[in-house]
Amino acid sequence: MQAAAALHLPREADEASQDVRWMNAATALLVVVAVCGLLTAGLQRLGRLPMFSLQKVQLEGDLVRNNVATVRANVVQRLPGGFFQTDLVRARDAFEAVPWVRHAVVRRVWPNELRVQLEEHRPAAYWQHDDRDDQLVNTFGEVFDANVGDVEERLPTLAAPANAGPGESRAMLEMLRQLQPVLAPLGSIDTLHLSERGSWSVDLDNDAEIQLGRGSDDEVLARAQRFVRTLPELKRRYPAPLSHADLRYPEGYAVKLRGTTTLQDASGKPLAARKPLPPANNTTPANPSRSVNSTR
Repeated sequence: MQAAAALHLPREADEASQDVRWMNAATALLVVVAVCGLLTAGLQRLGRLPMFSLQKVQLEGDLVRNNVATVRANVVQRLPGGFFQTDLVRARDAFEAVPWVRHAVVRRVWPNELRVQLEEHRPAAYWQHDDRDDQLVNTFGEVFDANVGDVEERLPTLAAPANAGPGESRAMLEMLRQLQPVLAPLGSIDTLHLSERGSWSVDLDNDAEIQLGRGSDDEVLARAQRFVRTLPELKRRYPAPLSHADLRYPEGYAVKLRGTTTLQDASGKPLAARKPLPPANNTTPANPSRSVNSTR
């Protein structure tokens, strides 16, 4: 019996020591939680001291559309709490809600200052979509809401299809930037259109219209370059201003000049034109390599 009892004593002692370790660990955890709670309460009381209340909001960045004093007056009052209590994410959202502000970076500066770096939208074009006329596209190809009356410079318009996707504005802005230098000899682009079927066309500031057709960017640009390269030879014979051009033919294009309509083959040699016909015969030929019509 004594031997059996001796065999059980170490196990009971081990269980007792394990219980002591668990109690010590629980006690240490409670002490840590209590200390953290005291520190948090202390920091909260410390943060409410007048010396830690927000006394300065420093705005940085090249502001063109916004006035620094106006931004500060409209946003600072929406920033609750002092230096420690201010939620930087909410503060950033508040600044980015200001018209024309694209991006804001907010950081604390000890002991009572917020420093805000603001980036404004730089408009590149008007965005025409779903009958809306109060949106713009910035230089990054992003659509944003703005008071278009604040825009003083002359901007082209991007007329998007009805089912425009989220990346459509960026693609259209890129096409606009590629076409502008190509079509510059003919005039400035007033509106760039993209149809629902992916066909491109442009309206120039001199009221000329150019149908560019579908295809990759390189294919569309190649048509435009061929047209601009060969048009001067045509205009030497027919010096009237350009009214309409259709570049969608595989090996040529059709043009209509104000007062005269003629066609040109892919070699750049102008075909013969007739004197203006009555308005009743004002039609465009189906075969551009053989027939021409004239119109007023």
